[in-house]
Amino acid sequence: MIGIVEAIELVKTHSKPITKETHKSLEKAGRYSLYKNFVSPINMPPFRQSAMDGYALCLHDSLTYQLIGEIKAGDSLQPTLKKGEAVRIFTGAPVPDTANAVMMQEKVTVTDSQIIVEFQIDTNHNIRPVGEQVKKGDVALKKGTKLTPAAIGYLSSLGIQEVPVFKKPNIAIVTTGNELVEAGQQLTYGKIYESNSKMLQNALYNLRFYDVSLHKVEDDFDRTKSKLDEVINHTDLVIISGGISVGDYDFVGKALEELHVEEHFYKVKQKPGKPLFFGTKNNTHIFALPGNPAAALTCFYVYVYIALQKMMDASVVELPRIKAKSLTKFIKHGDRPQFLKAVYNDGEVEILEGQSSAMLQTFALSNALVYMPEDHSNIEIGDSVEVILLPV
Repeated sequence: MIGIVEAIELVKTHSKPITKETHKSLEKAGRYSLYKNFVSPINMPPFRQSAMDGYALCLHDSLTYQLIGEIKAGDSLQPTLKKGEAVRIFTGAPVPDTANAVMMQEKVTVTDSQIIVEFQIDTNHNIRPVGEQVKKGDVALKKGTKLTPAAIGYLSSLGIQEVPVFKKPNIAIVTTGNELVEAGQQLTYGKIYESNSKMLQNALYNLRFYDVSLHKVEDDFDRTKSKLDEVINHTDLVIISGGISVGDYDFVGKALEELHVEEHFYKVKQKPGKPLFFGTKNNTHIFALPGNPAAALTCFYVYVYIALQKMMDASVVELPRIKAKSLTKFIKHGDRPQFLKAVYNDGEVEILEGQSSAMLQTFALSNALVYMPEDHSNIEIGDSVEVILLPV
């Protein structure tokens, strides 16, 4: 059994980018990662641009200027200004080459054909220079950059319609267990409705991984081995739910061993989710998660999320971790570090009741996990705690 930090480092080390390129339109490129450095085809801005509404000036020693025209955003006018002349100008409009400063309109008094500025200003004041944001031929965004809405907007401002991105992984979710039945079927004694596959599938959808197939296998060694062999050979990432413990009917570990999956770790000193497996075979990444739903989802966010980001060659691979003030007390039993379901808001966090690894009701209310280290036995109201922010 290994520690959390070591387990996370092993996931980072052994999760490899999918070195396949695909092209996506900007409208469909959200949450993908750039496959290569992206070079700007233009200067941005492409012309000297007014930073505000005001007056473009050809500076001279007086505070009085002769007003000779107007330039709006989108105009292609290029009037020639002589010293002591000015044009009315608006935010984003092109500044004439013969103008060397822009005075904001609040600092100007307008008469019939003249303006009076309140003070002398420096050359290039309130003018955005050509290429201030990025110059033509320079790297606009680096390889591996995740295409957030801001990144999409930035690329769109450079006139880009399509970008090269890392192909997203295709993913198989395999659930095991004779006790599981599908929603809509009769719930007979001894059976429970299967929830992990839908839960994990939607966690993936929320991260915009849509190439996901669902598979169910009964607690039978030969069927388990056959199904795992099939999905390992045809997918980039396999997530197995259940069957990884040491019970008489837990066949996943033995099946993975016989399929020659390279084990990077099995069992992590943590609560929930101790019986966690991570391994690889060829280019396929394999996680076997605990069957208890809350434990499975916790392991997904702490470990599988990192593998997914590494497979996309993202520059940031872990969920955000911040400090927050606890609004609740909590006493930890045992010596394992613990991930606690919680609600975070504006610098404060509430640790919820119902921390059982089998309970999803509390998780359904959570937007964060509080990490409680091994050497901490209790949390008091007002304590500063480490919070992992979950995707929303």
